[in-house]
Amino acid sequence: MDRRDFLRASTIGVSGATFGSQLLFGNSSIIGVNDKIVLALIGCGDRGLGCIINCCKNNENVVIKTVCDVNKTKLANAADRVEKTFGYRPGTTDEMRNIFDDKDVDAVWIATPEHWHMLAAIRACQAGKDVYVEKNLSVNIFESRKLVEAAAKYNRIVQAGLQNRSASQGFSAREYIQSGKLGKIVTVKTYFMLGGQKFTEAPATPVPAWLDWDKWLGSAPMRSYSPSIVSEYGRGDWQNYWDYSGGLLDDEASHTLDFTRMVIGDPPHPKAVYGWGGNYAYGGKGEVPEVQSVTFDLGEYVHTADGGPSYKYMQKASGEIRNDPKRFPNWRTYSARVEIYGTEGLMYLGRHGGGWQVLGSNDQIVAQDGAIFPDNAHQKDFIECLRSRKQPNGNIEECHRSATLVNIGNIACRVRNKQLLFDGKTEKFIGNKQANILARGKYRKRYEVPENV
Repeated sequence: MDRRDFLRASTIGVSGATFGSQLLFGNSSIIGVNDKIVLALIGCGDRGLGCIINCCKNNENVVIKTVCDVNKTKLANAADRVEKTFGYRPGTTDEMRNIFDDKDVDAVWIATPEHWHMLAAIRACQAGKDVYVEKNLSVNIFESRKLVEAAAKYNRIVQAGLQNRSASQGFSAREYIQSGKLGKIVTVKTYFMLGGQKFTEAPATPVPAWLDWDKWLGSAPMRSYSPSIVSEYGRGDWQNYWDYSGGLLDDEASHTLDFTRMVIGDPPHPKAVYGWGGNYAYGGKGEVPEVQSVTFDLGEYVHTADGGPSYKYMQKASGEIRNDPKRFPNWRTYSARVEIYGTEGLMYLGRHGGGWQVLGSNDQIVAQDGAIFPDNAHQKDFIECLRSRKQPNGNIEECHRSATLVNIGNIACRVRNKQLLFDGKTEKFIGNKQANILARGKYRKRYEVPENV
């Protein structure tokens, strides 16, 4: 390697790539079974950073070359944690294009706020990178369909961070339903009920030195900075704004809605949706409702989703339950339960290692299967698919359909008190202009999701 090649490999538009040589990050155009896989992280919050570090710990020959964030504090923390964990310091950048231009990087791990997910993922595909992108995929229907198109056009592996698609209890639950033992499915109920508090937006302040506010907003409309939206150290409350998120339906419920679709057999889009919500619990000022209820018409059965951040007595499954396949949640107060009603029995289904149990006559458990938290399995599936080029468990087509459930559910709540008919082929609403505007979204210049990817 001559000096010019070494400098290209070690700097590539980022700072601090201490071990950015071919020895650590060298890449070939085709990844073999034993070849090193080079990752880069976009979005350095606790979830994304924890996941990519865990992935590299549990899968051989996987390294992190670069971390990217527009929050300087989180960016520095991410580099510190990678160095402390693995003994090398990754490069840092606040511009994701530097990652896309780096030929050493095989795949990007996207863990930004939701309004950035699709544009970052599409740009990564266009640059020849494979993608792991956190849930919920998108803030509208149009953009996740464009990622499906980009993945196909550029022959990219794209895994959605819907880890229950790699959960063992999901496979066994699907087999039980397909066996006919539950009977014909007639009703499905999903819940996303968590505790919360009243949201009040803090007054606008000057943009802090640690944040590139324009880049953080990305495609969203320009507005004054508020510390309510972005936090230097924590997550911030951006999930209370439609421009950046879809609230708990977009967050917590995205797992249960997708998991439900998986175990039932990945049905097509619903024919219609009705939704309602409001700030009934605390009377807060957030745009996203504190209480929300959505009904989907699947043609052969009805699927409801109910919840919000208003139920302090509801609980997620504990760590002990999530990591012990012999234990199950208390279904009555389990915040993320799924109820699948067949003509022969009722299946309670828990995400993230909650397992499943079927009740038959006389309230007796007639079948069950436990599990453990599926993060490791999902990350392993992604890495294996990078090498094999097979479609991952969280393949983008089906996860786009799951994201569409979230998006049409939120759109139904926003147009208020109207049944919306949905054309699954065109992925547009029938006869409702307002709903179709929300399904398409609007983008600031320089941050548009392209029509032609």
